[in-house]
Amino acid sequence: METLLCLAASLVFDRRKYGGSTSHLAVEPVPTLARLFKRPNGSLIAKMSNLDGTLAHGAKHEVHVAAQLLSSPTKLQATCRLIFDTARRVGIGPDELPDFLGLEDNDELVLLGQEELVQSDLEAAVQNQVAKWAQKYPDIAEPVTERLLTAAIRVGQHRFARDVLRNNGYRCTFCGLGVRAGGLRAQRMLVASHIKPWRVSNPTERLDPRNGIAACPTHDVAFDTGLLTVGHDLRIHVRPEVQQAAESDSAVRSSFGHPPLSQHLLLPDGAIPPAVRYLDWHHEHVYQRTSSRTS
Repeated sequence: METLLCLAASLVFDRRKYGGSTSHLAVEPVPTLARLFKRPNGSLIAKMSNLDGTLAHGAKHEVHVAAQLLSSPTKLQATCRLIFDTARRVGIGPDELPDFLGLEDNDELVLLGQEELVQSDLEAAVQNQVAKWAQKYPDIAEPVTERLLTAAIRVGQHRFARDVLRNNGYRCTFCGLGVRAGGLRAQRMLVASHIKPWRVSNPTERLDPRNGIAACPTHDVAFDTGLLTVGHDLRIHVRPEVQQAAESDSAVRSSFGHPPLSQHLLLPDGAIPPAVRYLDWHHEHVYQRTSSRTS
């Protein structure tokens, strides 16, 4: 149970932020799991490291478990629901073991942000790491390594998207659209994607929430294709051609007029704004290239 719950916790807890002398600062659900299993935070974080294959000389069977379950959200969901259901039947309540994945409310276990991962880019990223893993872990079969590396990327993308949505207040930062009233959550109505695309970002940039922006599908595509960009002052800039079209076409105006489009990026109080280096990359490689193609 400890191993499986640590695996599930990796979907919401980034163990790379805590290690060694900082393990006592780990956020939920690690402290709760530590109390439940009577283990220090550091021990559970080490188990998470073993599950994603980064702990040297770790238990080999745990890597196989992680590769199997993380590559199939349906299997992981069924396993976690069984654990939570069994815990409740034997008297372990939410105070002792909270449902940190929200499965007891009949929510589906959905990995966020997966639409941004193109299969060919994902395969290329994995293949770049397989050879290194073969030298470091020669006793782990290559297919297992590939499944684990793929799963690790997908889980990292899930945490990235979750952090971006949370930081942006679960609303489109261009127009303010958000659908969360009354417990209603329309996941595809809001997209969390990279400013500097995943395929050209390095591993650190891929997980940096300052490289992310939340948008409704219309403004997400507009940003990705260079119809919109954002300046250092967080002012939203629209292609002149789109501005002209909005003046005469009511359909275009309904998406790119003012309103609904804001003059500045809409961020809640306390939010971390996008990093300037990512905005500069977008302006140079997306917005300006779009301009050169249309001129």
